[in-house]
Amino acid sequence: MDYTRRVASTTDIKNGVVLRIDGNLWQVTDFQHVKPGKGGAFVRTKMKNVLTGKVVDKTYNAGAKIETAVVDRSDYQFSYKDGDDFVFMDTTTWDQVHINADIVGDQADFLLEGTDVVIASNDGTPLYVDLPASVVLEITHTEPGLQGDRSTGGTKPATLETGREIQVPLFLTEGTKVKVDTRTGEYLSRVND
Repeated sequence: MDYTRRVASTTDIKNGVVLRIDGNLWQVTDFQHVKPGKGGAFVRTKMKNVLTGKVVDKTYNAGAKIETAVVDRSDYQFSYKDGDDFVFMDTTTWDQVHINADIVGDQADFLLEGTDVVIASNDGTPLYVDLPASVVLEITHTEPGLQGDRSTGGTKPATLETGREIQVPLFLTEGTKVKVDTRTGEYLSRVND
């Protein structure tokens, strides 16, 4: 028996459930059970493609059969980069797993040695790497700001220790640690040691 997929019905739809549709994996991000005055009930969903990130809306009639997929999420820690692969260590078994840069994607811009992540996999195949909502990184290059720039609210480009360039307030200097949103890549705040 294949434990990585199973047939379910629309009553099993909830946030976080992963559906297998036409060979692709889609994670439900929002759903609504609708019971109109006339006609049959249905379920309206918003789903995100697990691999591409594309978001679509899909409606199912109540009671329709759907195929769910088992997605295992495990805690890992980023160890190092090896060619095109990123090497992560399972924090419970100490096993190492190599994940291709294509799967890591833009998340690589926020990975430092020792960063804790969650790796989602289906059938032993890594699907994506999920970082914490924010990380702390050091500014390695930025142009100096002018005295008095604190109140203008302006920004300037700054390069982080991972190579990612973001916009930061004018008063920040090289060597400053900043908190960055890993979902948007935006500056959140300065971090004092």
